[in-house]
Amino acid sequence: METVLLYVLGIVIIVIGLALSIGLHELGHLVPAKLFGVRVTQYMIGFGPTIFSRKRGETEYGVKAIPLGGYISMAGMFPPAKKGDRSRTATTGVMQSLVQEARTSSADTMVAIDETTGDETVVDESRAFYKLPVFKRVIIMLGGPFMNLVIAILLYAVLLTGFGLAQASTTVGSVSECVVPATSQQQECDASSAPSPGLAAGLMPGDLLVSMNGTAITSWAQATSIIRASAADDLSIVVNRDGSDVTLAATPLLTERYVYDAQGVIQKDANGTSITEEVGFLGIGPATEVVQQPITAVLPAVGDNISRVTHLILNLPQRMIDVVNAAFGPTERDPNGPISVVGVGRLAGEITSLNTIPVVERASALVGLVASLNVALMVFNLVPLMPLDGGHVAGALFEGIRRFFAKLFGRKDPGPVDVAKIIPLTFVVASVLIVMSAILIYADIVKPISIL
Repeated sequence: METVLLYVLGIVIIVIGLALSIGLHELGHLVPAKLFGVRVTQYMIGFGPTIFSRKRGETEYGVKAIPLGGYISMAGMFPPAKKGDRSRTATTGVMQSLVQEARTSSADTMVAIDETTGDETVVDESRAFYKLPVFKRVIIMLGGPFMNLVIAILLYAVLLTGFGLAQASTTVGSVSECVVPATSQQQECDASSAPSPGLAAGLMPGDLLVSMNGTAITSWAQATSIIRASAADDLSIVVNRDGSDVTLAATPLLTERYVYDAQGVIQKDANGTSITEEVGFLGIGPATEVVQQPITAVLPAVGDNISRVTHLILNLPQRMIDVVNAAFGPTERDPNGPISVVGVGRLAGEITSLNTIPVVERASALVGLVASLNVALMVFNLVPLMPLDGGHVAGALFEGIRRFFAKLFGRKDPGPVDVAKIIPLTFVVASVLIVMSAILIYADIVKPISIL
């Protein structure tokens, strides 16, 4: 019963973390919009039926039933559809934008809508979003992703400088019983399997590596490099065992292993075949230790996370094919592949229910999970497609460039760019996102990514 409650607690924590992240994302749009004088009629966390709302001034603030999104409604996000008409209102949220754009794409006036009575009131056209200079519109639309970046930086600071980072130590954590090549169909030891060189040399879990062939060992990566370069050569290893130095003799075996890229994915050649290399092998693994990191490690860690998410998005079609193959076939899910909110919730539940690890480590993992979610929200919203924030930014920048060249060559001002004209593309993008979300949710139910 306790395990179930902890599992549910993990899901609740991640839902709250996601809702707060989305709320702050929309706050990043709201604050500059109000500072620049745009009329903001709604600030909502979630979608669906309204659970609670309160109107302050001209803006209604509230919470809706489905805490998986959010939006602010700004008057005049789209310019007039025809000359002489008024601008059209819209929202910053993806799903809400679709509804709003469908409702206002043929409207002729910029309106404020009373959500209680449904009455529409024509508002001051000068306070329309599209009337702002390009740089102000870009600031408003980048405000959301910027807030997610700030949240991610703060959470990574807590994670790295407060909790610390688990990393490989120079202590032996495990010793393989036998040698099994990476490309072998057999992945378990049997009576015919040869013992691993590390086991034959007498290495034991808990041994602290002191030196190899006279070279002092300061990191596990250094030890790995020496082992891989010493295939079939005698290797003198000094370990500290129970406070005393012990000298052992080992001969790394030449074996085959897969080649991985920086994201931990197996590299493949032009024919799609997994790339392997022959290296020295002892069959030992490191014990991990939690080490608090300096503040200077925060930004590189955030940058690395951004790089990984960007890489995933750029390769999303192939990654989704892999997910489909795994969900409907015998292959396993890629742990570094895309995951839905359902999958994130399952991971959070697994983390909190792991009674075998300390509470501090579980809290650290949850902080890291929410930090990664904010990085994903930031990068995803910067994709230059409507109705994402990046789509609005791209439209504003295109308008600025077009007006600049018109002025440069003495031409007539071409006027604002009406990004509402690409609503059909918006619906295509949204439909693709909905389909991908459905596939990911299904995959996270039938074949979830697990930390166990």
